[in-house]
Amino acid sequence: MKVIVDHSLCEGHGRCMENVPEVFEVRDDDRSYPLMKEIPEELRARVEHAVTVCPRAAIKLVE
Repeated sequence: MKVIVDHSLCEGHGRCMENVPEVFEVRDDDRSYPLMKEIPEELRARVEHAVTVCPRAAIKLVE
C-alpha cells in the first residue's frame, strides 16, 4: 500500500502526522509528506484513519 498526498488540497493541518507520525510529516511549506514509499501492513489501520480525519481529503491510499 502506498500513500499519496495531494498538495493542491493539503493545508498542513497535521492531523495525519498526529495520528501516524512515523508515516507523515508536515514541512515548512505547510504540506504533509509521506515518510515511506510503502506502508507496512501493521500501520494500515492507523493510516486509513488518518485518511478519514484529513479535513481537506488530501490523502489517498493506493494498493
